[in-house]
Amino acid sequence: MGLIKAGIGALGSTLADQWKEFFYCDSLDKETIMVKGQKRISSRSSNTKGSDNIISNGSGIAVADGQCMIIVEQGKIVEVCAEPGEFTYDSSSEPSIFSGKLGDSIKASFATLGRRFTYGGDTGKDQRVYYFNTKELLDNKFGTQNPVPFRVVDNNIGLDMDLGVRCNGTYSYKLADPILFYTNVCANVSDRYMRNEIDGQLKSEFLSALQPAFSKISELGIRYSALPGHTEDMCRVMNDVLTSKWKEIRGIEIVSVAINSATLSKENEDMIADLQRKAAYSSQKLSSGAYVESITQATKDAANNAGGSMLGFMGMNMAQTVGGNSAQGIMNVAQNYQQNSQHAPEAAPADSWKCACGNVASGKFCPECGAKKPEATGWTCSCGAVNKGKFCSECGAKKPDDAPLYRCDKCGWEPEDPHHPPKFCPECGDIFDDNDKK
Repeated sequence: MGLIKAGIGALGSTLADQWKEFFYCDSLDKETIMVKGQKRISSRSSNTKGSDNIISNGSGIAVADGQCMIIVEQGKIVEVCAEPGEFTYDSSSEPSIFSGKLGDSIKASFATLGRRFTYGGDTGKDQRVYYFNTKELLDNKFGTQNPVPFRVVDNNIGLDMDLGVRCNGTYSYKLADPILFYTNVCANVSDRYMRNEIDGQLKSEFLSALQPAFSKISELGIRYSALPGHTEDMCRVMNDVLTSKWKEIRGIEIVSVAINSATLSKENEDMIADLQRKAAYSSQKLSSGAYVESITQATKDAANNAGGSMLGFMGMNMAQTVGGNSAQGIMNVAQNYQQNSQHAPEAAPADSWKCACGNVASGKFCPECGAKKPEATGWTCSCGAVNKGKFCSECGAKKPDDAPLYRCDKCGWEPEDPHHPPKFCPECGDIFDDNDKK
């Protein structure tokens, strides 16, 4: 016996006269997984009183898109068809299979049945037609009541530990091998098999598979917060974990997994945030910046202290005293930051001068425009610095009072302090008097 496709096994319009019965299935809704085929007997059929569980030779069978049809005889699957179209049942043909979109998985399962019926007959048999829904079954909601362990790895902060993740979302599945589903789940159903009969079990197994799936996801370097953006990875990993229970036993495979959110407990999130903050402060620049910010804020708080700014600054001093070495260590970091800052301007040489062209030079001539260094004006301190103000910019000495300048009238020697000459000229021994004033 076997199925012969109507377009090949019939000759013109005479095919209709050969069909004794017609088996079909109405549209399968999203809640139905399997239903028994309905027999429609026309007025021209010769077996209007035949049994519902007998398929007459030459009967017609229709298969629609998104369906897979099987014929069961004496409790064994003898025909499978997942290809849309109209077919004729021929008891003299060898068993056949039209796998359609389901492909090799059904062929392999059909081959393992290991039995070929070589006899025909229209009586003394139990023959049934079943239709399976092979469309994607959507909107299977899930949510973790208890946290699921998820390995969190962050090399930036040296974190590698298992933390509890709560997540929720939806997944979809479909029948990839109706033969396995019939054999191991819903065999010999009298009328139909509904989705709610198995969804509870599937959901429990799906949640149990999340832990090993999360372990594989974390090995890929995917963070828990990024799970909603890796639906394809989640689908592949969940299929790998559930292969033995779902695909190899029930013929079910996951089509998609959508995670709406994945969160840690508040304690774990606070812990990671604290570790990240501390790791950031291991950077000298960031720690110095944080210290400067804290000092600035403390100064503002002290100035706005309700008991007066003096009381606030006293509190700051006490805190620094209690801090001891820690505060000094932070100060040292801040000082090192200032010293090592790449953007700090280089100090100009002590004898440098600014030319009219804008260039800073240190010699007697500008290296850019060749202009001569301008003559120093002002008064010369005993330390050698030339100043214009009332105090020396180098040593802080006060500008001497205006007084006569002395030069020896005999040899021309000038004292280092022209305002306070020695009594005698060290060169010629002449006495310094009013004649030696400039």
